[in-house]
Amino acid sequence: MRIKTIILSAIAVLGMASPVFAKSKTTVNNTDNNVSPDTEQVAEHDMNVYGANYTNGDKFDGLTRKVGFDRMIPPHALEVCYDKTTHIIFPAEIIYVDLGNENLVAGLADGTKNVLRVKSAFKRFKTETNLSVITDDGSYYVFNVKFAKEPLLLSIEMTDFLHDGEAVNRPNNAQEIYLEKLGSESPMLVKLIMKSIYKQNKREIKHIGSKRFGVQFLLKSIYTNNGLLYFHTEMKNTSNIPFDVDFVSFKIVDKKVIKRTAMQEQVLEPLRAQNYVTVVHGKSSERTVFALEKFTIPDDKQLVIEIAEKEGGRHQSFVVENEDIVRANVIDELSIQ
Repeated sequence: MRIKTIILSAIAVLGMASPVFAKSKTTVNNTDNNVSPDTEQVAEHDMNVYGANYTNGDKFDGLTRKVGFDRMIPPHALEVCYDKTTHIIFPAEIIYVDLGNENLVAGLADGTKNVLRVKSAFKRFKTETNLSVITDDGSYYVFNVKFAKEPLLLSIEMTDFLHDGEAVNRPNNAQEIYLEKLGSESPMLVKLIMKSIYKQNKREIKHIGSKRFGVQFLLKSIYTNNGLLYFHTEMKNTSNIPFDVDFVSFKIVDKKVIKRTAMQEQVLEPLRAQNYVTVVHGKSSERTVFALEKFTIPDDKQLVIEIAEKEGGRHQSFVVENEDIVRANVIDELSIQ
């Protein structure tokens, strides 16, 4: 499967398009050219908005309601320095990063998508700043960042092993973000649906598949929920030779192709995949659940799902008709396990 890599403009704006550290262009008029301007001139902090003298709307025009603490996402504390790099490992691909000010520099660790490296842009700075991160699974993380000569933690893992992002009482530092490519569907719900389909392992379609050269490729079921389609496939390798997966493709093609006429193809990119494997070993089988945007097929076209072998000739493919799509089972969210 060739899922497109997402590169957000927000990261590019911050100078994070490449893994190399970058910082905002700031003119510094100090004796030490590598000292933040706020080190020598720190503005006196304004009165605390939520202090004892605060009343609703006294800092805004018109009728304004205060944002309550029950709406707050508690930030994590993060220490950074100039001579050492802090690495933060997230449980999913990073798709958005925002730095509070020019005191911080950050970038993706070389060759990774879920490891963020952060450090101070100056030898020291006084004012606290912040860092916000959104990951591909719809989670939101926020950090309050301070300078420290010797940060206590230099390698941080944000995976919550207790909740694993699925329990009802998820940590409130990882609020759920709806991503444009999933439409109105919650990324966490998509993940739960795919894991539930994989776990239940029901074969509700028995007439769609391909079998050649000791390899069998099956479509076990099709489900639909809130604008998405879920395809549950299985690959069985009865031979002794491992099947190295090159790619899995979903294409809508013409049923009848006139000779010497180019075949019209529409490639469908899966949005998510549960248990996407790169090799099916000999005498074994593997299953995958793919999530795609909802679609239907015109009468003169058909859906072809193909799995190709890397540097091999045991490619498998099967055809899915429109009537198979429209008979997709509706997922009852209350029964998701």
